[in-house]
Amino acid sequence: MRSSAPSAGAVLLLIDLQRAIDHPSWGERNNPAAEKQVSRLLAHWRSRSWPVWHVRHDSTEPGSHYRPGQPGHEFKASNVPLPGEPVIAKRTNNAFIGTGLEDRLRAAGHTTLVVAGVITNNSVEATVRMAGNLGFDTYLVADGCFTFARADWNGTPRSADDVHAMSLANLDQEYCTVVTTDALLDNRQPH
Repeated sequence: MRSSAPSAGAVLLLIDLQRAIDHPSWGERNNPAAEKQVSRLLAHWRSRSWPVWHVRHDSTEPGSHYRPGQPGHEFKASNVPLPGEPVIAKRTNNAFIGTGLEDRLRAAGHTTLVVAGVITNNSVEATVRMAGNLGFDTYLVADGCFTFARADWNGTPRSADDVHAMSLANLDQEYCTVVTTDALLDNRQPH
């Protein structure tokens, strides 16, 4: 069983927080305060000089808002990487596939990840599942990620909150420990 809080100095891994995610074509999203929570996490990590790593989706799809050269490819203003913060470019929904992320984390001696970003049931879920399977002690910040409404396999419409909650349920205690920003920051060891 994982502990309820990661150790000091865990890697904050932010996934796909790019302007593309704000395009109206995505539809109804949940958790409108997710970016605020990520900003709180960033401030906490940076004030302690703990590692912050950014994942950037470099889509190869011609119509994708995440494609390099499109305005949506840029990081959101609230979480632009600072000099020295690694940026991992990915082309699939999983930040470990074809990126060297695992090797870079292991080479730097990092064994614990705190994950936030988008989309909860897509890139976040794929990356968290892989992190857990690879043996990283992984924490997923529930209010630091969000998703969109969609129909389930049977065609029944599901709200963004429902999709988000089911994704978190699929991951918690199997691949990661799901936490909130408040719980995470309140349980932090002093620096």
